[in-house]
Amino acid sequence: MEKSFANIISSIGEDLSRPGLVDTPARAAKAFAFLNRGYQQSLDEVVNDALFPSDNDEMVIVKDIELYSLCEHHLLPFIGRCHVAYLPSGKVLGLSKVARIVDMFARRLQIQENLTKQIADTIQQVTGASGVGVIIEAQHMCMMMRGVEKQNSSMKTSVMLGHFRSKAHTRAEFLSLIRD
Repeated sequence: MEKSFANIISSIGEDLSRPGLVDTPARAAKAFAFLNRGYQQSLDEVVNDALFPSDNDEMVIVKDIELYSLCEHHLLPFIGRCHVAYLPSGKVLGLSKVARIVDMFARRLQIQENLTKQIADTIQQVTGASGVGVIIEAQHMCMMMRGVEKQNSSMKTSVMLGHFRSKAHTRAEFLSLIRD
C-alpha cells in the first residue's frame, strides 16, 4: 500500500524527496488501514457475548453515535451521526456494542444507504428484537469538496424493521425521541 501511495503522490506531480513528503506514503498507508479497520473485525469479536437477558420490551435508543466512513466511489470521507433503536425481545445488547457495530461497518468503504441497512440488519440479527430503527445523518466530502461543492448539504437515511416499519406509533416515538 505504501508503494501505491508513493505512485499516487508522484502521479500528481509532487516530489517524494521533498522533506514534507518523505514519510508520507508510509503515514498514508497506515492511516488508510486505520480508516478501514472494519474489514479486520468480526461481529463475534465486536459483540463479545455482551448480550444479556432482560424482561424489558420497551424501546432502547442509542443516539448521536458519531461515525466516520469513506465513500466507496471517491475514497473521500463522510462524517455524521447514527441513531439506533430496538425493541428488546428477551435480551439486551451491551450499550457500547451498539456503537462498536456502527464503527465496524462505517470503517469500510461504504455508501450511506448500505451502511444504514447493514447496521439495522445486524442489530436485528444479534438481539432478535421485535423491531429495529436506524437513522444516519451525514455530510459527504465527495459532494462538498468536489463535484457540486455544496457545503451545507447533508444526507439522511433510515431503515425501519419489524414494529418500527409496521407500527406508525413506534416509528413516531423513535423519531420524536431523537429530535434535538
